[in-house]
Formats: sequence, structure tokens, C-alpha cells
Amino acid sequence: MKIINYPKQEQWAEICQRPHLDITQLMNTVSSVLSDVKARGDEAVKEYEQRFDHVALASLAVTEAEIDEAETLVSADLKAAIKLAHENIFKFHAAQKFEGQKIETRAGVECWQKSVAIEKVGLYIPGGTAPLFSTVLMLATPAKIAGCQEIVLCTPPNREGKVNPAILVAARIAGVSRIFKAGGVQAIGAMAYGTESVPKVFKIFGPGNQYVMAAKQQVSLGDVAIDMPAGPSEVCVLADDTADAAFVAADLLSQAEHGIDSQVLLVTTSEKLLQEVQNEVERQLNLLPRKEIAEKALENSRCVLVSSSDEMMALSNMYAPEHLIIQTANYAEMAEQVVNAGSVFLGKYACESAGDYASGTNHTLPTHGYATAYSGVNLDSYCRKVTFQHLSEEGIRQIGRAVELMAEAEQLDAHKNAMTVRLRAIEN
Repeated sequence: MKIINYPKQEQWAEICQRPHLDITQLMNTVSSVLSDVKARGDEAVKEYEQRFDHVALASLAVTEAEIDEAETLVSADLKAAIKLAHENIFKFHAAQKFEGQKIETRAGVECWQKSVAIEKVGLYIPGGTAPLFSTVLMLATPAKIAGCQEIVLCTPPNREGKVNPAILVAARIAGVSRIFKAGGVQAIGAMAYGTESVPKVFKIFGPGNQYVMAAKQQVSLGDVAIDMPAGPSEVCVLADDTADAAFVAADLLSQAEHGIDSQVLLVTTSEKLLQEVQNEVERQLNLLPRKEIAEKALENSRCVLVSSSDEMMALSNMYAPEHLIIQTANYAEMAEQVVNAGSVFLGKYACESAGDYASGTNHTLPTHGYATAYSGVNLDSYCRKVTFQHLSEEGIRQIGRAVELMAEAEQLDAHKNAMTVRLRAIEN
């Protein structure tokens, strides 16, 4: 990790930069695959599964028998852990239900909103080096609470054509409707356009590699909504001299092992802690099975020494991290100053892993600085707010003339007339 001591504010923008990827060729490849899936449906998806996941599939759909088999392959302890996490995620997201109320803006003018679930949603669950069954819970649970009628899940199979059993068990627990063996760009295309097997959905959720992210962004331009733009995963840790160096190092490494393009940022007011964390990172890194991945991620990462907690917080808000861990004596006070972050972890015991799995908060979060404008996945992500209004004769009297004047000023005579004919009708 690169060490930066007491940087001037004009250096902060450089500190906040993410690893740069040239995606020109990638976007062309993604576009080609999407077009093929749109044109040839299941046949194209199967061909790309053969090419990219090295598996020949007779059918894309996962059967009930395969899910039943998965139940026997997951240990009782892991199944209990999945159920505990599901209960907490359900409890936290159920509390987010929208309660609308009618507002009378003027006598006879009533306005209100109703929350309506998106009817068909698609969930993408990476398989790859880390099959993210926890993401199934994070995405399917709020979809079920919201009342989505169809919850479609796509995930890449292994070379034997099997889906990771923990993914299937989590999907059954969380209430997924249908599961398909498809990964990468071809899975995104299948859910965006629909194929003979995979239904077209109205919104796609879920993380993935740079190809998956590029595919989501391309299909969002005209075919389907997506949860958010996203890039590689990241964490920012704010720590003072009261922080536990072993805890901080563990938090940094837990993020670094996600992928070689992940990024971690430590911002501290303690030179002593900075050195201790470096030593701990080196020690703990050598114990990790995913050491090579974490090492690559650490090359993109930085330790920054600053003068005050105010500077720590200001730098974090500029960085807008996906995950923000505040391990300081005054963490509650600093939490009030958070402006840009996906999910915040307070105190030395709140590790990112808690939110990734079982505290109840959602781990599908904005990355790459998008936390300045986007929220993480929540119950509202699966709903639309439909607005209603009702006007009585008195309501027309209250606002009619204002509407006429405004429409006339915008030179929209038909708009004005729609109100004028009503005003005349109630005057007669």
C-alpha cells in the first residue's frame, strides 16, 4: 500500500482516484454478445456458456430436483447461518415499508402516493472464484417483501452444469421464483431481452465483473432498468490512535480479497497506528488462501496520514466509499458528518463482514464514487411510487386560474383549455 503523509488538499482528488480501466474493447465485446443473445435467445446463451464457463447445457433452467439435491449438500450449520442472516435482512428491510398519506394542498385538491412493486425483477449472482450466495439473500429478500410477482435468478454453473448448492438453498429460503444456469454478459442479455427459457424482466440487480457491469449499463440505455452503475468493490477505514491495528488490517484485507481491481483506503491521524497496520497487513496477508488476489488489490491502495478527524471525514466524503468503517473514539460524532458513503460501520466491532452477511443491512452498494448520488439496494429499489390526485369543484376554483396563467405563459394553449373548459362547466 502506498503511504501518503499529510497531503495538501489539492492532492486529495488524486488520492480518491480509482484504478483506471480501458474499456473500449470490452464494450465492443459486450455489445456483440448482447446482440447475439437478443437475436438467437437460448441457443446463443448456451453457446456462450460453452465458450466462457466451459459447460455444455441441455437446459438453462434449474429443476426442483436440483434444488432438493442442493439441500442435502449444504451442512446444517451453514443452512442455519443462512436462515439467521435471512431473518435479519428480512427484519431490517420490512421496516422500510412506505406508508403514504393524502395531502390536501388546497381545499378540494388531494394528492397522494402509492408504493407499487416492480412486477418482474432479475437477480444476477456471480459464481466464479467466490459464489456469492449471500447476495441471493440481499437481493431476493427485499424483492419478496416488496411483492414482486416474479423473481428470476441467473448464475453461472460449474463445468458439470451444477449451480453452487448454497446459492440454491439461499434462493429457496429467500423466495426466488425461477433459477437459470447462465453467467456473464449472456445472463444479463437473457434477462433484458427474454429468451425461450428466461423471461424478460423490468429491472436487473446484482454485482459482477467488468463485463457484467458493462452489460448492465448497455441494456439500461433502452431495454431494462438496473439497480445502479457499479465498479470494483472498495472500503475506506478511518482510524485514530484508539483503533486496533489487527482489526483495521483484517478489514482492509477482507475487502482486498474480493478481486485484483478492488481498492482499500486507510485514513488515520496516528503515525504509530499506520505502521502497526502495515505490519499486521503483511502478517495476515501471508495466511490468506486468496493472497495473490489481495496483493494485487493492495497495489491500488493507499494509507493516508492526516492531521485531524475533520480531515479524515472530509477526505472520506470526497472519496465516497462503498463501505466506510469508522474505528475512532468519537465514531458517533463522526457518523453525523457522513455525507457520501454506501454503508457505514461504526466502532471497532462493526466489521464490514457483518454487513456483508448477517447484520441485516444490504451489501449491494454504489461503488466507484457513485455514493455521491446513489443509494445501496433497499426496499424502495423494488418499488415504484405512483402519484394520484383528485380535484373537486372547489379544487378547480382554488387552482384553475393559476393553471391557465402558467399554461398561457408557456404557450401551451391546449393545456390552458383543459382547465378552462372545467372552469366554465362549474360556473354554469
